[in-house]
Amino acid sequence: MKIAIYGQYYQNSTEPIIKDIFSFFNSNNVEMVIEENFLNMLYEKQLIKKEYKTFSPNTALDNSFEMLISIGGDGTILRAAAFVRNSGVPLLGINAGRLGFLAKVQKENIDDLLQFVIDRNYTTSERTLLGLTADPENEAFEELNFAMNEVTVSRKDTTSMITVETYLNNEYLNSYWADGLIISTPTGSTGYSLSCGGPILTPDVKSLVITPIAPHNLTARPLVIPDDTEITLRVTGREDQYLVSLDSRISSVKNESILKIKKTDYKIKMVEIPGETFLKTLRNKLLWGEDKRN
Repeated sequence: MKIAIYGQYYQNSTEPIIKDIFSFFNSNNVEMVIEENFLNMLYEKQLIKKEYKTFSPNTALDNSFEMLISIGGDGTILRAAAFVRNSGVPLLGINAGRLGFLAKVQKENIDDLLQFVIDRNYTTSERTLLGLTADPENEAFEELNFAMNEVTVSRKDTTSMITVETYLNNEYLNSYWADGLIISTPTGSTGYSLSCGGPILTPDVKSLVITPIAPHNLTARPLVIPDDTEITLRVTGREDQYLVSLDSRISSVKNESILKIKKTDYKIKMVEIPGETFLKTLRNKLLWGEDKRN
């Protein structure tokens, strides 16, 4: 079995997890291939000494990998998706922080849940991705032009609102006068969109959510649309540029640019460990009153 490993380092929360993972997989003769920047950090912190093969954003993962394990939180998983892309390699998140919707494995029972990986006792769920094209073209989005959570347009360097002219399948919908607009997948519905008043969608729903950010018109409400809809945005404002983000990747875009957003023809596979379901996580989030963005 060959597994790719990617992660973030937080001294108080990830060191025990990292040690447990490497100890568990080494004792079970699992071949680990480590993201090169993460591996260099592990050497620097002297958490490991053994030599490992590496991968990077320029090294495509292939179907020889059982999965990619992400160590951190939900944000780390979103960054890990950039390594997976359209390879079909499933993603498993090991949570090193607050309870998240994507990082399913909790540090308290890591050995038991990793045994499911060894035994291949798991399923996968497919997650919709959003692709983005810009006219004129934007270099920042040429290589990694997809988002797993959301595509967001927002104001830049100003307190003034922007106007987001919005079309669905080339039919005019609305001109949102707001701080910005979020186009969210079901996966992203529990993140930024939720904090702005959007609905929660279960991961298997074939829908997207359009959520305005602090709209001037209080009757502008979140809208759920079919996920095969092509969304076209044209943004104007007092400044020459505005911000576009694909999950955690942010770039400045010129006013009057045309953005087209639609789901990609491939999906990200998420590993589902027995007993660690979306609804269980949702119950725990609501019970604990946890309102941090994922």
